[in-house]
Amino acid sequence: MSLSLVQSRALLGLDAAAVTVEVHLANGLPSFTLVGLADVEVKEARERVRCAIQNSGLEFPYNKRITVNLAPADLPKDSGRFDLPIALGILAASGQIDAARLAGYEFAGELSLSGELRPVRGALAMSLALHAGRVVTQLVLPPDSAEEAALVPDAQVYRARHLLDVVQHFLPQTSDAPPPEPSPGWSRVTAIAHAPALQYPDMADVKGQLGAKRALEIAAAGGHSLLLMGPPGSGKSMLAQRFAGLLPAMTTDEALQSAAVASLGGHFSLDRWAQRPTCSPHHTASAVALVGGGCHFQKLLRHF
Repeated sequence: MSLSLVQSRALLGLDAAAVTVEVHLANGLPSFTLVGLADVEVKEARERVRCAIQNSGLEFPYNKRITVNLAPADLPKDSGRFDLPIALGILAASGQIDAARLAGYEFAGELSLSGELRPVRGALAMSLALHAGRVVTQLVLPPDSAEEAALVPDAQVYRARHLLDVVQHFLPQTSDAPPPEPSPGWSRVTAIAHAPALQYPDMADVKGQLGAKRALEIAAAGGHSLLLMGPPGSGKSMLAQRFAGLLPAMTTDEALQSAAVASLGGHFSLDRWAQRPTCSPHHTASAVALVGGGCHFQKLLRHF
């Protein structure tokens, strides 16, 4: 089969839009063309994928004209998250794995030159998109990213450490042959019941500031918004860090949304699951500097 389709997702803010990786192999002058509004790091996947396939002991179709299309073509794609689906698409189009068995799976992961899988940003956003759309799809992700995605309730997430772990799971099978044993690097990831001991700075550490502390207590009890203003060094950041300890525990949905934002920036940590985040921007930061400039700022304004 010279055409294969592999499912993945691109990040657009907190949304994870579905992307179909279409790979076609044809006769002609050998080439490797990647289209579909791909950013520079996505186009560099050609070299990573070629080396990863060869160093994994698999056959790269160097004598074919390879065309990879990331559909839809008008959706921007960035990061190295498409390395794994592109590699699987090439292997499926060349007949080295069963293309039909890829249905019902979504893949994301950056490939090293040796074939090892590296974590990607926004794994939690991918799992949330499937959960919100009530789509029964299995995610295949690298280590660390798989643990993030598994935090979503009822998520079906598999962790793969190497390209060969994924390839072994989708090898062609005959009707009379027994199913292959799963690779040691391939495993199902289930969410761990987290009951973290939330440790926030204590408000008792603040000396004085009686009016400010009283305002924080009223805002926490009534669910009000709060604006702290004052010169540098007056204690705004110190009070804000302790304000999180006055608020009730985060719900599962709130914890997932907070973790998804941290995952997009590559700052998510399981140790801080369900802990309310606190940021300390510089006192001279403008509104554009806080939320981001350009198209991201315009999207935020349209959202609100």
